[in-house]
Amino acid sequence: LLKASGGEVLALGTPSRADRFIPPTLVRGPAPDSALMTEEIFGPLLPILRMDSLDAIVERINADEKPLALYIFGPEAAASEIIRRTSSGGVCVNDTIFQVANPDLPFGGVGGSGMGHYHGKFGFDEMSHV
Repeated sequence: LLKASGGEVLALGTPSRADRFIPPTLVRGPAPDSALMTEEIFGPLLPILRMDSLDAIVERINADEKPLALYIFGPEAAASEIIRRTSSGGVCVNDTIFQVANPDLPFGGVGGSGMGHYHGKFGFDEMSHV
């Protein structure tokens, strides 16, 4: 997955099969059609894309299936505009995984990433059809 991404891999540690450990890994500039960019990633991998304009960012996000999570790094005003013009399961601005780490916030996808939400009361309501 990493080698085929076409991006610069920046591992923040050493993987250990014995310890079942994969370090947080950044991938700068992966190919847009790589599996890293087209599949949902359930691991400590973070692709980093640099875009030239807000319109280019929105166009890139809206060109594919709705993401399970969207991580935006930049000014709050730009992030608000991106959120307004796109759809995803969850969003973090200038942070990562916070939307899933808080059990009091609903978590879930839209479209191909899944329907509904879970965690705490939200999960109870969703799964029990209350």
